[in-house]
Amino acid sequence: MLVTTLRAEIARLAPGDRLPSNRDLVRGHSVSPVTVARAVAALAAEGIVVTRPGSGTFVASRRSRTPHTAADTSWQTVALGDRSVDARTVTDLLSPPPASTITLAGGYLHRSLQPTKALGAALSRAARRPDAWDRTPTAGLETLRSQFARLAGADVGADDVLITSGGQDALSMAFRSIAAPGSPILVESPTYQGALAAARAAGLRPVPVPIDADGIRPDLLADAFATTGARLLYCQPAFHNPTGAVLPPERRRQVLDIARAVGAFILEDDFARLLGHGGPLPRLLLADDDDGTVVYLTSLTKPASPSLRIGALIARGPVAHRLRATRLVDDFFLARPLQEAAVELLSTPAWDRHLRGLATALRDRCATLAGALATEIPEWTVAGVPRGGLHLWVRLPGPVESATAIADAARAQGVAVSTGNGYFAAEPPGAFLRLGFAATADLAQLSEGVHRLSKAALAR
Repeated sequence: MLVTTLRAEIARLAPGDRLPSNRDLVRGHSVSPVTVARAVAALAAEGIVVTRPGSGTFVASRRSRTPHTAADTSWQTVALGDRSVDARTVTDLLSPPPASTITLAGGYLHRSLQPTKALGAALSRAARRPDAWDRTPTAGLETLRSQFARLAGADVGADDVLITSGGQDALSMAFRSIAAPGSPILVESPTYQGALAAARAAGLRPVPVPIDADGIRPDLLADAFATTGARLLYCQPAFHNPTGAVLPPERRRQVLDIARAVGAFILEDDFARLLGHGGPLPRLLLADDDDGTVVYLTSLTKPASPSLRIGALIARGPVAHRLRATRLVDDFFLARPLQEAAVELLSTPAWDRHLRGLATALRDRCATLAGALATEIPEWTVAGVPRGGLHLWVRLPGPVESATAIADAARAQGVAVSTGNGYFAAEPPGAFLRLGFAATADLAQLSEGVHRLSKAALAR
């Protein structure tokens, strides 16, 4: 390797010595100019050489290559105060498992389920647009906002939509815009752990409201509003993460009425609208909201690709102006090329074909995982087989600590799972796992993952 060879040659030179020219290196080592350029760039990045345009490449001083003594940053603890940003749960969501591990912990589609060809074609077409690198409006491209408004299917238009950098960005922005630091925020129990992390990072206090097989319980929701004085509820009425529950029509009306009665907002996280397994989709809370109670959130990331960081917030009234102001002061606007690529993707027949194929694949995977669990580990209880989403919510026999023990034993068997502890704002009432069925390569790998889980259950 040229870098290794040059590193050995430089060790014999003195600081300030000039290296042979790139042309001489090409001839002397029988490599291409590109190889030489990359090698010199790598050495410069290591601090071994210094390049001076017009003069050449020189051996760096020894001093510049000596690692700096670690600075004493202990003073920052006092300056930062007692507020912290706990990223551990989010890190757990994003940490890649070892290459040989079967992952039942992922929250994104396996590459085989992603519309990679359609994404590549959309990005290529977007890059060729003459205005591809122009500034966009703060709210996002109007064409993209119009498509999100049509996707919501409620009585909203492009002016009600704010484009975000994926769903997590939308959560963070909404929490910071709607509730003041120190305020309580009501959340389902359990709920998406990324939302809990974002709420706490915004200085909010998540207060749990228990759910059952039909989602959040309106009787307990009313009590929680009255007790805490909260003015914001975060909920996932459709294909709830992690349980997969769907809020039935009667409860939807009750939840809206309760929030209206106390003058509170509802942040409706509809992350799984495009992850249905076939059949009719649940009606949005937004569709029955005529006074701006609901702030709606959705994203293209889950049904497309982890790196298609495009989401949307839909809001009306002063809260919409607040959200736009937050976007403006945060980063002015979002980069245009990815927005243009999203417009291109949503405008093609390939996108509709992808969603139809994805629904079938997710339904098959969900059934395979549920069936394998019933056969191999019948003592585990699946909360319900969802009609949408990417996960099963499983209750384990034994104490809360058994979930961590199972996860550790599973890792030793070569399978990654998510423990349920991080999905509760307060103490978890039992031992749970969230098992994903979309991040594995195929159905066979799903079945093998459960087989390894059964060994882990026996081993502990």
